[in-house]
Amino acid sequence: MKVILTADVKGHGKKGEMVNASDGYARNYLLPKGLAVVADKSAMTELESKQSAAAFHKEQERKQAMELAEKLNAAVVAFSAKAGENGKLFGSITAKDVAEQLKMQCHLVVDKKKIQLPDGIKTLGTTNVTVKVYPEITATIKVNVTAQ
Repeated sequence: MKVILTADVKGHGKKGEMVNASDGYARNYLLPKGLAVVADKSAMTELESKQSAAAFHKEQERKQAMELAEKLNAAVVAFSAKAGENGKLFGSITAKDVAEQLKMQCHLVVDKKKIQLPDGIKTLGTTNVTVKVYPEITATIKVNVTAQ
């Protein structure tokens, strides 16, 4: 019996997939527990419409991510920090600091977790920082640190 799963079922498939289950398993377990619906014509059209809507939304998110990446590539963030004579900062500039300054200076909102800056910036000068905007879409912003 062909059924469309409404929840993840271990050993059979994930939510939204159409699977072929044995008649007894489908009638006695999947259907009464609400884990699946019979794959008739109306259920099939509903599944197809949900899949096309999900694909459309994913494409919209991807376009927005591309636009944000273009804006981030053009962004330059400036910091002024105390530094020693050899150009090393007292402390460091973290991903949180970069995210806050992006919001203040460039009016771009980026989650600090997406900014890839593992050790922080500890020297004066310009540093290129990678931002993971979306899977497979990254941007590079320039962070300019000057002495205070």
